[in-house]
Amino acid sequence: MRGKNGFVILLLLASAVLFSLGVYKKITRQRKIEKRYIAMVPKGTINMWWEVVHKGALQAADEENFAISWNGPEVESDREKQIQAVEDAIIKGADAIVVGPNDFHALARPIESISEKKIPCVIMDSMAATEKYDTFVATDNFAGGADAAKIIGAHLGGHGKVLVIQFLQNSASTDERCRGFVETIKKDFPGIEILSAPYTLGTVEDARQKTVDLLMRYPQTDAIFAVNHPASVGAFKGIENQHLADKIKFVAFDSDPILLDGVQHGKVLAIIAQNPFEIGYQSVKQTAKILRGEKVERKFAVPSIIVRQENLEKMKQTYPQALGL
Repeated sequence: MRGKNGFVILLLLASAVLFSLGVYKKITRQRKIEKRYIAMVPKGTINMWWEVVHKGALQAADEENFAISWNGPEVESDREKQIQAVEDAIIKGADAIVVGPNDFHALARPIESISEKKIPCVIMDSMAATEKYDTFVATDNFAGGADAAKIIGAHLGGHGKVLVIQFLQNSASTDERCRGFVETIKKDFPGIEILSAPYTLGTVEDARQKTVDLLMRYPQTDAIFAVNHPASVGAFKGIENQHLADKIKFVAFDSDPILLDGVQHGKVLAIIAQNPFEIGYQSVKQTAKILRGEKVERKFAVPSIIVRQENLEKMKQTYPQALGL
């Protein structure tokens, strides 16, 4: 009888332990489910620059104990895929949404839909044609373009002919860089002529081909400014294809190992480098503040850096993530 009672007691104890474990697992699962998450919708997902933005966002999310999703078009020209990614984030009930609009006009309405659903919205990197957002985290793009103009203008002694290799039309951030460059050239260096400033299809290859075509059309070109990563890498390859790296003064916007090598060997005059890691990091940090009910500024400006041959090694050591290393 005692043996039977003992067996019953052991069975009850085992059941209690298993029940407790089940409750614990259920609570743990519930906590994981309840963990707030931020939906991030970048311009593109296969560009190295946006991969660094993602790394910064992941670090901030870890520090804030948030989950993040990373969903957007592969290429930055795919507006419909980005609009769909925003709509998916709304449907899935994201606690907040961060968007890097790939089209100034096309993404305005989807972003306004976020506001209509009372979901906090942060815009990163590039603006859209709407006022319905909480904060804007980005580089001062006009100032970056102006810096490029000052570097080229000084090296040409205020006289010469230049080309600008642009990105996709209606990409607000890159349009601002071009505007900063053009307005500064006209104001500070009236002796410099801008020969052409074509848009590209948003790929390295198209930027390379357009640069080659332009250099054949305008052999008198003295300098080139390219407005972002694919435009800069493509333009540099185009210059090298034409064996003009020793003649053309080239300033790139955004970093890449091939461009850093160009700076080292005197083939790239300077790189105006954003800090994509910091843009991703601060986008999540500012979003976390909003979700906690804290006040944020309407715009959070992330400073850019200028990389030249004389400070290259120092910049590599100080800003490895910003330079894509």
